[in-house]
This record gives sequence, structure tokens and C-alpha cells, in this order.
Amino acid sequence: MRARLVLALIAAGLTGCNTATAPAGARLAAVLSLQSDDPDFGGLSGLEISDDGSSFIAITDRARFVTGRLRRTDGMLVGVSDIQITEMRGSKPGPLPKGAADAEGLAQSPTGGLFVSFEAYQRVWAYPSISARPRNMPRHPDFAQMPGNGALEALAIAPDGALYTLPEHSGRRDWAIPLYRLDGATWNVVALLPRRGGFQPVGADFGPDGHLYLLERLFRAPIGFATRVRRFTMQNGRIQAEQSLFQTPVGRHGNLEGLSVWRDDAGKIRLTMVADDNFLPFQRGQMVEYILTD
Repeated sequence: MRARLVLALIAAGLTGCNTATAPAGARLAAVLSLQSDDPDFGGLSGLEISDDGSSFIAITDRARFVTGRLRRTDGMLVGVSDIQITEMRGSKPGPLPKGAADAEGLAQSPTGGLFVSFEAYQRVWAYPSISARPRNMPRHPDFAQMPGNGALEALAIAPDGALYTLPEHSGRRDWAIPLYRLDGATWNVVALLPRRGGFQPVGADFGPDGHLYLLERLFRAPIGFATRVRRFTMQNGRIQAEQSLFQTPVGRHGNLEGLSVWRDDAGKIRLTMVADDNFLPFQRGQMVEYILTD
């Protein structure tokens, strides 16, 4: 199904925006507003960008794959086109039950296979393609104890091919976030990511530099969301160091939940993110891109 999108460019190719609200380490490059009259478009929660930055695949809270092309001028993101929406198939015939369709995390293997994590009925499925039926992945005993609205929020594939996942909630706001790695048929907790300042993880990706990038959000009612990205240095699957790349003020962007990290033709690492509008008219559907400056 082709979604009829109305795309408004709010800011693109911005320069000189390393201010107190856009800390050194990352420069805001583009913000696109994404709107559509297609009822299946919205709730974007996971994102993968192609190696050349020309196309994307995303997932939605209502178990849809969304694919499209990214239009760029001199490398800067200026639009989205050729949107296609495909309903995710379940492991059994028929559509996914509404209570089991909350897809949150997305990771794509080098061979094109897709992994999707779900918050409700906490699980990870492997899709050979967007039109195929999924294969059930192993489950850790911890998964069943995670809250339905705070479970497996993010997925990421390391350079060695290992699959990682982590929940949004860890039980208490001051408890570290467990990072799980799939070793064969078993998930193991390989690290505890420290919580900082009340932010909660909502997206993750391994960059071409081998670092783990973590997208986090902080909600302040009634104003909106603050966004932060941290970068973790890993060695032998273990966290060695962390660095905060940028943190926005509340309300700067929408509810950014999906993150894809890639390297452009100039050798710069880009952080492309999508916002989950929860299918609500007063929330913003966005695609946001930052360029690392160090």
C-alpha cells in the first residue's frame, strides 16, 4: 500500500547550531515533519538506514513495515518518497492480535534479514524479508517479567553479527539497564548500562565505528520530550567507556524512538532518528538527523 505523505521541511542543512541546546559532539542537520492520510502510517518506533543513506525501513506500533526513499541535496536530507507500508505477518495465519502488535525494536543483518522486538508478549522475531513469516527467537526468563509498556524497546547487531536487546524499564528509575546478547540459543546479560538523569532507552544501534549508540528520552508533561544519545565503547562484548554526544531541551523534537547510525560519503557518522506520534494528532511524526563533529 502506498501512503500519501505530506512532508514539510522544517530545517535542513543547518550550520552553526552547536549551541548550549545542541552540545559539541553532534550538529543538527535536518528535521522532517512526516504526515499522512493513510491510517496505517504513524507510530514509527524502529529504523534502519541503508549504507548510502538513500533508503530506509521502519516499523510501527501497529506491526507494519514502512519502507521508502530519502531525498538528499548535497548530502542533506530534504524529503521522503516512495513510501510502502506492509503488514507484518505473524507466526500463525491471520493478522497479529492487537495486544501483540506493539513492535518497538528493529535491527537488520548484513544479509538483509530483519529482527523485530515487541513490548507486549515480550519476544523477538526474525523476518527473512518484510513479506515472510517470522521465526521465533529464544527468550530469556527475564523477558516475561518485564512490563508490557517497558519491555524490549531496542535491538542492535554488533559488527561480529551478535544480536543485542535491552528494555526501556529496569524496575526502578535508578537501576541500571541490562544489555542482553544472544549467544547461540541463549540470551545473556553482558553489561549494565548506567541510568543518567531519568532518561530511558528507546533505541540502539552499532555504528560503523563499532561503538554502541543508545537513544534515550525524558518526558516532561505537558511540554514534551527531551532526547539524548550516548555512545559506548565495547571490547569483547563488554562496556569499557561511555560518552554523551548530545542532549536536547524538552520540546526540541518529538518522541524520538528509532535510531540508525551510518557513515556518509564524506566519512562523517550520522545519527538518523524517527519520532513515534502514537497515532495522535497532537504528537509529531518526524525524521531527525544529526552529524557527529568528533
